[in-house]
Amino acid sequence: MSRVPTAELRRYLLTGHIRCRDCLRARLPRSPGTTASPSRQTRAFASQNATIASIAPSVSAAPVTPLRKQLKEQAKALKASGTKKKRNADNQTVPGWELTVGIEIHAQLNTARKLFSAAATSFNDIPNSNVALFDVAMPGSQPIFQPETLIPAVRAALALNCAIQPVSRFDRKHYFHWDQPAGYQITQYYEPFARDGRITLYARDGIAPEDGDRVDVGIKQVQMEQDTAKTTAQPGEVHWLDFNRVGVPLIEIITLPQIHHPATAAALVRKVQMLLASVDACVSGMEAGGLRADVNVSVRRTEDVATGKLGTRTEIKNLSSFKAVEDAIIAERDRQIAVLEAGGVVEGETRGWSLGSTGTRRLRGKEGEVDYRYMPDPDLGPVVIGDDLVGHLAASMGVLPDPEIDMLIARYGLSAKDALSLMLLDNGARIQYFYRLLDTLDERLGIDSSAELETRSGHRHALLAVNWCLHELGKLTELSADLGMTPEGECKVPSADLAAILYHLHKREITAKVAKDLLWGVFRGDITSGAVSEAINANDLWFQEISEQDYAALADQAVEGEAKVLGEFLRFKQGKAKAYPQGKLMFLVGKMMRTGPEERMDPASAERVMRSRIEEVYLLALEGSK
Repeated sequence: MSRVPTAELRRYLLTGHIRCRDCLRARLPRSPGTTASPSRQTRAFASQNATIASIAPSVSAAPVTPLRKQLKEQAKALKASGTKKKRNADNQTVPGWELTVGIEIHAQLNTARKLFSAAATSFNDIPNSNVALFDVAMPGSQPIFQPETLIPAVRAALALNCAIQPVSRFDRKHYFHWDQPAGYQITQYYEPFARDGRITLYARDGIAPEDGDRVDVGIKQVQMEQDTAKTTAQPGEVHWLDFNRVGVPLIEIITLPQIHHPATAAALVRKVQMLLASVDACVSGMEAGGLRADVNVSVRRTEDVATGKLGTRTEIKNLSSFKAVEDAIIAERDRQIAVLEAGGVVEGETRGWSLGSTGTRRLRGKEGEVDYRYMPDPDLGPVVIGDDLVGHLAASMGVLPDPEIDMLIARYGLSAKDALSLMLLDNGARIQYFYRLLDTLDERLGIDSSAELETRSGHRHALLAVNWCLHELGKLTELSADLGMTPEGECKVPSADLAAILYHLHKREITAKVAKDLLWGVFRGDITSGAVSEAINANDLWFQEISEQDYAALADQAVEGEAKVLGEFLRFKQGKAKAYPQGKLMFLVGKMMRTGPEERMDPASAERVMRSRIEEVYLLALEGSK
């Protein structure tokens, strides 16, 4: 094939010049049949680059609606429609029917280059600025496999307990859509690089109660493949295409159809995201679009289970949150059951799901393997993976999530829920922040971080750190779109500054209210890094606790007129109530805190004094009056 002049390639697609590193950059197109002087071309190119630069920030900085807000809007929409939705926890099974689910998870790999070209995989650059000739199917361009993309892929497969295949090959999957310039996608259908994996889900992972304490789900295969262009819908049925994402390396994780409850399906996707983050294989999680899930759903009557034949499956595409996975499976299960109970037939098809929907919607008839016309890619040779590479990656993976969660529970006294939340938040960066925070706090408190903590009282500062990492930092995200958390575990609130705040709080040198004000000040930049103690001094925020006599006087004031509440404590003392009325106690403590100078009161001290006054004064008085 003769060399095509660059000027002809420019007219073919994007009308851009060829960059070094084998990439194209978008330029302003010329009208057909016209020639422009060099100076006019220069002005046109400068104008186009300015236009792209003005558009790009608005595209990349588009506000991201937090999932919590999306869920609130979904709840409002359901309430307005008059539809009463059954709680997912009570909707895991349907009597007389068995649900079967298989999942396909697509995850963007953490690589600097694309799968078959040297173009960069940066997602924050100007649209259509990281596009190689092969990415947009320029005539004569050839794929060149980038070996470095194999590293995160193998690490992911090892984390999923897969067997790495010594030889794998690429195939072409043919379909036509505007986001796939070549008319086919290069994937590994016949000979993937990893097979026969397994993932274990425990009750703490959020599986359905019907699955018991644990469930094992088999992984059929893990294959490498290309991503497609990013499509952004515009008003008036216009779509913008950003080819920066074309050719970005993905892995597709295909599970066996061994999931039978919607909550377990959501737990599996959540666990996979956590595993990929723990071995640094995935760019980002579902909330950022770096991981997407397709679910295959079928139902059959319980009397048909013995035959082993599954029902007709439908596929729900591109689910982008864990809740969407569970909700979409429930909706599609109920739809299929309704069709079959009405005497109908479930059609094999591809369906879609939108946040806030009460049902799935048909997208197209299901494309089978014959429709895709899979064939070995003639331009790519086999991928050979040596045992030495697999052994090195397996030895360098570090601690996987399950052993780490066990350590957090045993060593620091965390609950399973808190440990799991730390592992999941910020795509694994929040747990790194916690470790940084705890190391600094240990150092300030003079605690040997390598020593084993034997009693729960020794965990108090660790539990304090967990609470602030999860809840207080979480409250900041409700007021700001982003904490700016880095993969290394730092954010707009430096871990050293939060450690200083928690040190003074742990030593009871400041109140919780002052600590929260200091946190907000650090986050906004009102308190410079390393100046927490200076800010406390400058504003005279040190805790000066009231005396025991003052606490007792406030307790007496709070108890006035609460004879009925005191009666509950008397009933417990006389054995007429099974549980201590802790809620009533905290009600009285709350009255104390509201009555007294809150900035000089410690809730724990207030609770201790109130409990003592009730048991040593008021209950004796009540018993004496009777």
